[in-house]
Amino acid sequence: MPGVKLSNGVEINFDGSARTILDALERKQLEVNFHCREGYCGACRCKLVSGEVSYINEPLAFVRKGEFLPCCSVPVTDIEIEIP
Repeated sequence: MPGVKLSNGVEINFDGSARTILDALERKQLEVNFHCREGYCGACRCKLVSGEVSYINEPLAFVRKGEFLPCCSVPVTDIEIEIP
């Protein structure tokens, strides 16, 4: 089961009970900006410090190298992220 580590030290086990990384972050009461939850708008864009994510559905929003959209992704490996 992959883990999600935040730059502030918070760690989350991604055990499949949350549909996406965004859902898992919200369950820990972490504030992440979002609008669409489907990868259309890019409002939830976060920095992927290390690790690999996979998209449930390919995002339509522009995603730069080193960024990802937690609203439509799941971790493939342990990841470290920064929420803006």
